[in-house]
Amino acid sequence: MGDPMMTRTLYSALVFIAFLAISQLAGIMGALVTRPAISSWYVHLEKPFFTPPNWLFGPVWILLYILMGIAAFLIWQSSASLSLIRAALILFFAQLVFNAAWSFLFFGMRSPLLGLIDIGILLVLVAWTLVAFMRIHVGAGILLIPYFLWLTYATVLNAAILWLNR
Repeated sequence: MGDPMMTRTLYSALVFIAFLAISQLAGIMGALVTRPAISSWYVHLEKPFFTPPNWLFGPVWILLYILMGIAAFLIWQSSASLSLIRAALILFFAQLVFNAAWSFLFFGMRSPLLGLIDIGILLVLVAWTLVAFMRIHVGAGILLIPYFLWLTYATVLNAAILWLNR
């Protein structure tokens, strides 16, 4: 029939890859609407002095999505109760939806206001997810800290762009 340990290892590897892919997919979806808007709309907006160069966003987000995927995998494979794991992963997927939606609202609809509303909700969801992950697996929670910090910065940046372009 096959080695059960090998089957379990293969299954875990596939789940790990799936979590990484799903996390990156949120970024890819956002990039589809972000890229065209950078040169046609975003470049013309007034931006605060603390706006990073455009080239920095891609590498930062790729790294953050990798960390998110690893964190979700650690939760999935933990020995916590199924109800705790399920609740934490529901929060994880909910925040991914709001993460992807931000690009569509801010860049796609060209609405810093809708972007700010979305990122405010996203920040709360990520904080909640981080706490849920910490309760299950401290390492998984720690992996979400850079994401939370970057989102905090991005929220301030979004608010400043809204203010400067009112």
